[in-house]
Amino acid sequence: MAKELHSTKKEIEQAVLIGVINQDQNEEQVEEYLDELAFLTETAGARPVKRFVQKLTVPNPKTFIGSGKLNEVIKYVEEQEIELVVFDDELSPSQLRNIEKMFEARVLDRTNLILDIFAQRARTAHAKVQVELAQYKYLLPRLTRMWTHLERQQGGIGMRGPGETEIETDRRIIRDKITLLKKQLITIDKQMATQRKNRGQMIRVSLVGYTNVGKSTIMNMLSKSEVFAENKLFATLDTTVRKVVIDNLPFLLSDTVGFIRKLPHDLVESFKSTLDEVRESDILLHVVDISHQNFEEQLDVVNQTLQEIDSSNKPTYIVFNKIDSYSYIQKDEDDLTPKLKENYSLEELKKSWIGKNNTPCIFISAKHKQNIEEFKKLVYTKVREIHAVRYPYNNFLYDDSWTQESTE
Repeated sequence: MAKELHSTKKEIEQAVLIGVINQDQNEEQVEEYLDELAFLTETAGARPVKRFVQKLTVPNPKTFIGSGKLNEVIKYVEEQEIELVVFDDELSPSQLRNIEKMFEARVLDRTNLILDIFAQRARTAHAKVQVELAQYKYLLPRLTRMWTHLERQQGGIGMRGPGETEIETDRRIIRDKITLLKKQLITIDKQMATQRKNRGQMIRVSLVGYTNVGKSTIMNMLSKSEVFAENKLFATLDTTVRKVVIDNLPFLLSDTVGFIRKLPHDLVESFKSTLDEVRESDILLHVVDISHQNFEEQLDVVNQTLQEIDSSNKPTYIVFNKIDSYSYIQKDEDDLTPKLKENYSLEELKKSWIGKNNTPCIFISAKHKQNIEEFKKLVYTKVREIHAVRYPYNNFLYDDSWTQESTE
């Protein structure tokens, strides 16, 4: 099965995408995953031009996909002079080596592609060390087509960061580098922990959510700052903290790195220190893109990641963002088939399991400032509840009008 994508210009690297249908992911899911992989590829700087999908009970232990489908991909890549082949799942070191021997194009898996995007996006010393550590951990069992002592760099997607070394070179070089980076990370973590202590005992609120759901836009709106926001995956890597005041009630608001399905384990491990801000928060605002067709799965991915970093027990409130982009398919009156999620209007959705299972929750558009006052009231109320317990001596600072209006 192959799906043609839009035409490309030759000056941008062209890529083909490969996914598999198996017992863990059906055809519909694979198409959505490949849509996301295409977005990742574009974020990295390449242009996906075709996708290949194969049904497999289990992946081929040598080449991940079957020989027939692999030959079909090889033929297309050679004829179209494709520079990049991207698999939607992580390849084992042996699978990667075997596949690389068959292609003149570079071969990446989803993990390597995400690592490359992180390498592009890292700006601070903290983020750079975390990304480099994850890259070295990924490279260690995959030392193929490399050059001497990590001295030489090669451009292109999947080649940024640590550099390359010959396979015969002692792996001790990379292990020593990993040890050094871990020590650097410990030092930086101590500095950041000191910074967090210096902020005093203000209530901390963190924005969490899937990547590209609008967290940075909400941060800009509430803090009146200019945090980088872009319609690309992982626009924000470094945690940004701003002081926000709602009706004389101050608190700290953090914008954190977005989560994504199939997030590389080494990346989760490396970025746990960045997510300390989440672990130390008093309140989590879980932002969800209500306009995304599979927002429920994205919501589950974030909840699973929060469990991994021991933050799932914190007070969490769902913020359904991008209501301005929400659309649905209205069923005909004579259509007697069961109503699906995509057949619900936004008003119906608010009264359905979405609203009931996530109480309290709020539906907003940060971009178009819809329901923002109601959103601020929710945040104010929840921050005040914690503030009143922690600082009972200065409750006279509160303005009851917000709470009264929100409960009337």
